[in-house]
Amino acid sequence: MKSTLKIACLFVGAFINQYAQGQATKAPAYPLITHNTYFSIWSNTDNLNESTTHHWTGKNQSLLGLIKVDGQTYRFMGQQPVSYKTILADGETKPYKVKYTEIVPAEGWQNTSFDDKAWKTGTAPFSDDASQGKTLWKSRDLFVRRTFTYTKSGPINKLILKLHHDDDAEVFLNGERINISKGANGDLLPVEIDDNVAGKLKEGENVLAMHCVNTGGGAWLDAGFADEVKPADTKGLKMARQTGVLINATQTIYSFTCGDADLKVTFTSPLLMDNLNLLSRPVSYVTYSVKANDSKSHNVQVYLGASADLARTKPSQPVTAQKLTSGNLSILKVGTKEQPILQKKGDDLRVDWGYLYVAAPVASKVSQYITNDDDAAGSFINNKNSSTVTSGTSVFLNTVISFGKVGSASVEKFIELGYDDIYSVQYFGKNLRPWWNRNGKKTITGELRQATIDYKTIMAKCTAFDNAMNVKASAAGGLEYAKLCAIAYRQAIAAHILALSPKNEILWLSKENFSGGFINTVDVTYPSAPLFLIYNPKLAEGMLNGIFEFSETGRFKHPFAAHDLGTYPFANGQTYGEGMPVEESGNMLLLTAAIAKAEGNALFAKKHWATLTTWTNYLIKEGLDPANQLCTDDFAGHLARNTNLSLKAINGIAAYAMLADMLGDKATALKYHTIAKDFVAKWMKMADAGDHYALVFEKPDTWSQKYNLVWDKLLGMKIFPKEVYTKEIKYYLAKQNEYGLSLDSRKTYTKSDWIIWTATLADNPSDFKALIEPIYKYAIETPSRVPISDWHETTNGKQVGFQARSVVGGYFMKMLEQQWLKKK
Repeated sequence: MKSTLKIACLFVGAFINQYAQGQATKAPAYPLITHNTYFSIWSNTDNLNESTTHHWTGKNQSLLGLIKVDGQTYRFMGQQPVSYKTILADGETKPYKVKYTEIVPAEGWQNTSFDDKAWKTGTAPFSDDASQGKTLWKSRDLFVRRTFTYTKSGPINKLILKLHHDDDAEVFLNGERINISKGANGDLLPVEIDDNVAGKLKEGENVLAMHCVNTGGGAWLDAGFADEVKPADTKGLKMARQTGVLINATQTIYSFTCGDADLKVTFTSPLLMDNLNLLSRPVSYVTYSVKANDSKSHNVQVYLGASADLARTKPSQPVTAQKLTSGNLSILKVGTKEQPILQKKGDDLRVDWGYLYVAAPVASKVSQYITNDDDAAGSFINNKNSSTVTSGTSVFLNTVISFGKVGSASVEKFIELGYDDIYSVQYFGKNLRPWWNRNGKKTITGELRQATIDYKTIMAKCTAFDNAMNVKASAAGGLEYAKLCAIAYRQAIAAHILALSPKNEILWLSKENFSGGFINTVDVTYPSAPLFLIYNPKLAEGMLNGIFEFSETGRFKHPFAAHDLGTYPFANGQTYGEGMPVEESGNMLLLTAAIAKAEGNALFAKKHWATLTTWTNYLIKEGLDPANQLCTDDFAGHLARNTNLSLKAINGIAAYAMLADMLGDKATALKYHTIAKDFVAKWMKMADAGDHYALVFEKPDTWSQKYNLVWDKLLGMKIFPKEVYTKEIKYYLAKQNEYGLSLDSRKTYTKSDWIIWTATLADNPSDFKALIEPIYKYAIETPSRVPISDWHETTNGKQVGFQARSVVGGYFMKMLEQQWLKKK
């Protein structure tokens, strides 16, 4: 008996160990610090020391990691900070006067001798948005001449052109072209130019001439010159050798060999959804575990540097920094001088209000100090660890932990990174604090101290959660599916902010990252919902509460659901240019039904019954054969008679019937269920294309993924015959490309979240895995090194658009199916 039990235990252990390997080892980008859309830091290269760390938007947010073993320094994270000395100020730093024309000038307009007296005088930057630029530019062509005086003060290390162009631009210095840039670069960015350009700068008067072409969309032009400052001496610095990386739900774990010592660095953002206070607390841990890799003992110190860029949207914004202590913590703090709390909105922005904190227990033998960017690495290498600056545009926070003599036994110490944004969002005119400080009585230093106290408990919970999620995901869809879930988990959560509404309701508000910057977009909530339905349906409620309030207070006066609540971080009402009536109404109904399924009751639906009824009746009127309108895949353009949008409407009506039944209203349930069933019969006839169902009604030469059908299966409504599922899956399996199944017959691009929804329609694991494998291949082979894009080309794996979006929460649809199947 004991022998049999022992064999059984070994079998179970091997099973769990196999499925626990659902952690990913490669990703398009690696999450390091992930709390919300502003406090979000990633590594975009496979080796942590191969590049500077970035915000999800791609802008530099430098974390620098160094380790000293017996006096020899190794870099294991990031790259040495680069700073610039202004030679000719750009308009972002200091607006400047220029001569300009929007009419094509005579030849030689770029030369120093050209007579520009007839040109207009304006102030740069130029923009099509009067609230952003200094001079309005709405035409196609813009020609600019800037005359400036240069006084040589010493040798130039490396001349850099700082340029913001939208769209195509060419730049001349004293008549010679020094740069051509295509398209729009989105921001004022450093552009490397030929080394000999510095020699073209004349003592005295010079002319910088520019031509920019606005080919469509936004317009912008601004430029200046800077000298890339030579960093402080880092002679003898070596590169740590990365030996491994693992991505779990809440942790990214790197391993390095650093000479005679081995280093493990664990980035933990404890995003555990069963504890909203912890989920909301904006504190991440960076844990260092060091041991000798020979039989000797070695003296070890570990360094963490953090750029002030973590607390501002542009590197030109002046900051102030200070060192302080709080209880048992040593702390560094930095934030902008201006502190423009909730004064900016948009997509490609970072936070420039509130404060970044870097904290470490005093007992860890910690030393903290503040330097310029270019002195940061050298200060540690050359043992010059004293504060030299407290303000300016070049500020770096430096923390050194001494491990003393380290032998073959691992020694572990940690540092905390926290962010206090003071106020997170504006909600119908009222500024809201983050959830962790919703009553205004807590402090970030108190949260940092509590995070120190909780460290061991939280780390244990995160490890247990990560292992459990790997097992569940692997059991649901296989190892590759589990790895996709591990990649997606923190990204999906960190595209949200958690707050409490004035009505004391949860608000779990998403930002539509790099697809418009909208807040609480319903068709972003819809695909991301499976993750939150699994781990905390109250968060799913928090994604719907604001949309319900928008309608029920009369602010949104239409008989269908709104698209969004504004542009992040302002949730004051829809700002998207047009509605998606069938799309959003169907989304809200299906998500309300999914919440009822997850919670085991329809009380949330009961609170909003009148609104749900209005939306359902709208779908009955307009949803079966939709007019020419957008769906969630709005990038594909308007489409009439969209069969997949019709599916959503039909399922939305059936979901309303399901909710009525849960509330005990059998007559209403029967009435609307009958309507839905009648629509199904009509849908099947109009969409029939022989071996599949069409993209457009009565156009059999078209096809599309019917991802909206998945709710019929998961909610157990069973209004569609099984033959619809099986026919579609069979057809899809013959249509796949190297990196996945196209969204539909119009293009070869796809949405990876929708593929997983579509794959969940499959009856057997082999078909599911066949549809999933190309998505995993995309995740590990894509050349687009950004937090995973949900919109990519199936032919080459390149990002088409979007990145770091919450919709990858939709990857968890298969896990949601398995969880609900177990409840039957």
